[in-house]
Amino acid sequence: MGARDALGAADVTDAELAAMVADLLHEDEVELLDSRVEPVDYDLPAITTGGRWWVSGHAATPCARAPFRLFVKQVQSWSRSPLFETVPEELREWAAATVPWRTEADVYRSDLVRLLPDGLSAPRALAVHDLDELSSSIWLEEVPIRPATWDLARHERAAYLLGRFSASPALAGLGELRHLEWSLSTYATGRLATQVVPILMSEEVWQHPLCADFAGLRDRLRASAADSLTLAEEADTLPVLLGHGDACPNNLLAGERPDDLVMIDFGFLGGAPVGFDLTQLLVGDVQIGRRGAEGLAELDEAIVTAYVAGLRDEGCEIPEAQVRRSHALCMLIMTGLSTLPFDLFEGPVDEKTRRTAAARAALAEYALDLVDQTAGLRG
Repeated sequence: MGARDALGAADVTDAELAAMVADLLHEDEVELLDSRVEPVDYDLPAITTGGRWWVSGHAATPCARAPFRLFVKQVQSWSRSPLFETVPEELREWAAATVPWRTEADVYRSDLVRLLPDGLSAPRALAVHDLDELSSSIWLEEVPIRPATWDLARHERAAYLLGRFSASPALAGLGELRHLEWSLSTYATGRLATQVVPILMSEEVWQHPLCADFAGLRDRLRASAADSLTLAEEADTLPVLLGHGDACPNNLLAGERPDDLVMIDFGFLGGAPVGFDLTQLLVGDVQIGRRGAEGLAELDEAIVTAYVAGLRDEGCEIPEAQVRRSHALCMLIMTGLSTLPFDLFEGPVDEKTRRTAAARAALAEYALDLVDQTAGLRG
């Protein structure tokens, strides 16, 4: 019923697709009339995504001929990503075991959708299939694209809902869905120690035109990099709550009501130090060049306050001082140490890349300052 060869292993039978469409349209049964596949345009690399497609068409219901559209995502082990070829041979087994890929499929198999606090939603899964031992396909209802401006009020609303999400007793058990052991310490002894710290310690890196102007920042980053395991161990002593794992604006879509948000991309969901999700909410758009680093302190203060309010509304009494310290440590370890534009070195040095480099340097400096400022806020 229509060519769906582009889906490869993620394809299903016509009968299975008809059953999903019936579920989508809230019908007992439909007749599949036609179907087609279109790849989804997405310009950000994702090492555990094997493909994204729209599957659309028409079905005959008892009352009418109805259109349908489904989003299909294939998740896979990082070892199947083309980018895995850049990992040294001796590190590949370890590297493949450090990045979760099964988690998202398991999240969509769970009761997440019905357990989310008011104001948050997630796409409904019509089906989740294990394709083999290293990949799965997820068939989701479409989330309509609605315009949204990420101003201060929207950031505050998102932070409040993330606080409720993290502290919700109903959602707490979902933290166990992450299928590998992870902590700030494992991240520090893993990616930081093997990849980031050697880059920061290299003299050649700091001679590149995109980094040559940041000599003062270089010394501070190197000092913190040398102390990164100690900082990570401190973060791991702080209270652990459920984290989305990548709560950037790209993964918090506009909902039906003006203040509602739709969460997507749950590949890194799991337990994390309190406030973990504030980092990507604050700096995710800076990292990808969507906005500059101006006003970070004002925005940060607003979202921390809103996040704590969300915790309180779920009955969570973790002291605000611990939230602030945890947020500072998470931001430095997960982003601040690795945010400089090393990934842009092979491209042109022009106004755009210099602007990106300056914004990321400001982000790194802010993360370093925040760790210094919260040094006494540990209990």
